[in-house]
Amino acid sequence: MKPGWVVKKLGDVCELKPQKSEARGRLDADDMVSFAPMEDLGINQKYLCATQSRPLGEVVGSYTYFAEGDVLLAKITPCFENGKLGIAKDLCNGVGFGSSEYMVFRSPEALNNEFLYYYLSRQRFRDEGAQNMSGAVGHKRVAKEFIENYPIPLPPLAEQQRLVALLDEAFAGIDAAKANAERNLNNARALFDGYLAQVFSQRGEDWVEKRLGDIAEVQSGGTPLVSNKDYWNGDIAWYSSGELNQAYTFASERTISIAGLNNSNAKLFPKGSLLIGMYDTAALKMSVLDRDATFNQAIAGVKANEKVSMLFVLHAINAIKPQILSQRRGVRQKNLSLTKIKEIPIGLPNMTVQQAIVGKLDALSAETKKLEALYRQKIAALDELKQSLLHQAFTGEL
Repeated sequence: MKPGWVVKKLGDVCELKPQKSEARGRLDADDMVSFAPMEDLGINQKYLCATQSRPLGEVVGSYTYFAEGDVLLAKITPCFENGKLGIAKDLCNGVGFGSSEYMVFRSPEALNNEFLYYYLSRQRFRDEGAQNMSGAVGHKRVAKEFIENYPIPLPPLAEQQRLVALLDEAFAGIDAAKANAERNLNNARALFDGYLAQVFSQRGEDWVEKRLGDIAEVQSGGTPLVSNKDYWNGDIAWYSSGELNQAYTFASERTISIAGLNNSNAKLFPKGSLLIGMYDTAALKMSVLDRDATFNQAIAGVKANEKVSMLFVLHAINAIKPQILSQRRGVRQKNLSLTKIKEIPIGLPNMTVQQAIVGKLDALSAETKKLEALYRQKIAALDELKQSLLHQAFTGEL
């Protein structure tokens, strides 16, 4: 650490959770103030952009108070680990209220609030905070004592401002490079999707349209009684919908026994069959079985047919995926029924053409995945560069 730097606890240099009496003292109950729910607090976004305004009297009772220039940090999982953090700016009447899951830092004149923002942006801080959480699963919060006692290096104010300027410039360049890599990632996927749509929209004269249920046997699966240990850990693969979303299945996370198969609605489908997710976010996630296997009731199994390539069917369904997903029904979860799965229209050429199309699509998919992996690596490297710069900044190496 450079000469002139000191280390203090955050609780000693910051005012945590400023008092609402400040707002009550300055404003009347019907004066408008900014209101920022948790979704307004960004990730890798320096400034909080409040999207709403409300009368002070409506929010002062139960929401968290903050003012212009305060630093806000989400304290609840997974928002904390994801890095939801920002500086309050352009608030209505200089006052804001928001989620009760915000932790508010007010820095004194000796601590630049942007310097504090960058310090709290470090992955190391998030990792250490995650290890110091308490509460029920799904509602864990970073401990107040951890925040109060967390050390922060404090160089002179002029040095803080110099480091902030350096980080601003570097991060702007990194963000531009990351945005370009993300565009290229999206373009690679769009190229494949465009070709896929073209293949299945420009059909030959010999293509015939069938319903999925007309060209193959379609059935939902089942789950053996979980409490019966004799039904599990056997030799038969058993898949859940969360394990789908690649061309072929891998080894299943769970297996069942012959007894489990015989005493449940589970069905043994042959290698080469297609599995299609029906429920919620797994709807239309698909994989072709690389082995004889069973699956749960959230999956529709399409039994292998020697006259139909199941990989061709997988690509055909992906080509019209948005239209099929629009038919989902449900209140809490949007699901596809087994009947809807059976009614999926499949344009079908002869087997030779099916195999030729699958070969071309698989080759393009492989190239697309190589490009996607490359761009993901670039994005990860840029994120690592940010963390490296933050480490250098706060150890006096910049």
